[in-house]
Amino acid sequence: MTTDRLAPQNRKNLPRQTSWTGPVPYITRWSAERHPPLRLVEKRGGIGYADEKPYDRDTRGVLWSRTPSIPGKGRPQFGEVHTLRQHRAMAELLCQVCGGPADRNAEGVLWLLGEDPHDRTSWPAELLTTHPPLCRPCAAASLRICPHLRQRCVALRVRSFRPVGVRGALYRPGLAAPLPVGAVGVAYGDPRIRWVRAGQLIMRLDDVNVVDPASWADG
Repeated sequence: MTTDRLAPQNRKNLPRQTSWTGPVPYITRWSAERHPPLRLVEKRGGIGYADEKPYDRDTRGVLWSRTPSIPGKGRPQFGEVHTLRQHRAMAELLCQVCGGPADRNAEGVLWLLGEDPHDRTSWPAELLTTHPPLCRPCAAASLRICPHLRQRCVALRVRSFRPVGVRGALYRPGLAAPLPVGAVGVAYGDPRIRWVRAGQLIMRLDDVNVVDPASWADG
């Protein structure tokens, strides 16, 4: 999977009042975007919020973390993903770095994954990622800046993709309230998903072609 920690941010997506001048990806959570104190209860054979609102669940009935979206407030929390912006970037195929449209041509949508481009036999049977796609300028800049991507990265054009599950906090029944178990990735259809507070959408990538980053300039 690609990393978003050192990718450059399109400055027009940041509020002018922020004093931060470093690179901040669109999906990064800021320190002021704190999770509000919410009480979890057992509900619908799983978990729910005591004051649950219709927007707390997606169309599949999955419960999502409720986090305010005020990018630019406070300091960027690199390595932490903002739930709403990650979900939106995946669903609408937005660049994970600048928040604009991801690059797409006849060969498919542009993604970066942390796989060996020279040994496809080492890839997992299913290409699953929680990282949204990218536009060409941000992908090229990410490859220049991020040491992790320079060490191990493959650029893909993806023709077929679909959401297959979520990553989030798993809970189990408790005497007074649901008890946290840990962070997990759970597929749609897995009964455990009723006990997950989702934080990121998982996308499965199919019908992929490895591309040379040098070809991006030609579309």
